[in-house]
Amino acid sequence: MPKRTRENTLVLFDVDGTLTAPRKVVTADMLEFLKKLRETVTVGVVGGSDLPKAQEQLGDNFLDIVDWGFPENGLNAFKDGKSIEVQSLKKHLGEDNIKRLINWTLKYLADVECPVKRGTFIEFRNGMINVSPVGRNCSQEERDAFEVYDKEHNIRPKMVAEMEKEFADLKLKFSIGGQISFDVFPQGWDKTYCLRFVEDQGYSEIHFFGDKTFPGGNDHEIFEDARTVGHTVTSPEETKKMCTDLFLQ
Repeated sequence: MPKRTRENTLVLFDVDGTLTAPRKVVTADMLEFLKKLRETVTVGVVGGSDLPKAQEQLGDNFLDIVDWGFPENGLNAFKDGKSIEVQSLKKHLGEDNIKRLINWTLKYLADVECPVKRGTFIEFRNGMINVSPVGRNCSQEERDAFEVYDKEHNIRPKMVAEMEKEFADLKLKFSIGGQISFDVFPQGWDKTYCLRFVEDQGYSEIHFFGDKTFPGGNDHEIFEDARTVGHTVTSPEETKKMCTDLFLQ
C-alpha cells in the first residue's frame, strides 16, 4: 500500500461522540491531536449542526484547524476556512413547494388529536422543516405525555406515511427523532452530501469516523457509502487510538 499523505488520504470526522463527548466542548488534547494528524493526512469535519453550534463545540477558529469544514452535512461547505457553497431548503424546493408543504401540514395538524397542543408546530430551518404535532413550546411533562401517546396511537408514523404519498414528487426524506417531532428534508441531504465536494479531489482513500453508524443513525449513510472507508467509534479516546494506529505509526 502506498504511503498515506495529505494528497492521497482524507479523514472525515463526525463531531458528537467522535471528536467530543456528546453535546460537550472539544478538549485541548483533541485539538492538539487533530493538528498532529493534519501533518500526515488531510482532515475534515462533517456534522448536522449549523456553523454557530459547530463553533460552540469545536471553537470559534475550528475552520482554521481543519482542511474541510461541513456544517449542516455540507449544505454550508468550507475549504481552507473559506466558504465554497451554501445550499438551503428554500433554494432547493422553491417557495411554491414550501408553501404547499406548510399549508398541507397545518391543515393536517388541525385534525390531529393530542393530549395537549401548544405552539411552534412547524419550525423552518436552513436545511429542513421540523414538524411537531404537539408543538415545540410544550413543557417536559407534556413532551413525555405526548411520547407515550404517540407510541400507542402512532401519530407521527401515520402523518409521515400520508406525507410520503402526498409529496412523492418532491423526493423528500422523513426522519422521526426525539420525543415530539420529525424532520423533513430532501433525499441525499444526510452526511453523504459533503462527499460531492471531495470525491474528485484526487484522494485514493476517504476515511470516515463516527459513532452513530447503525441503521437509522445519522452516520449510517456515509459510513456505508462506497466512496468511504467507514470506522465506528464509541468515544473521542477511541477515535484518537484508531487514528494513531492507522495513520501515525
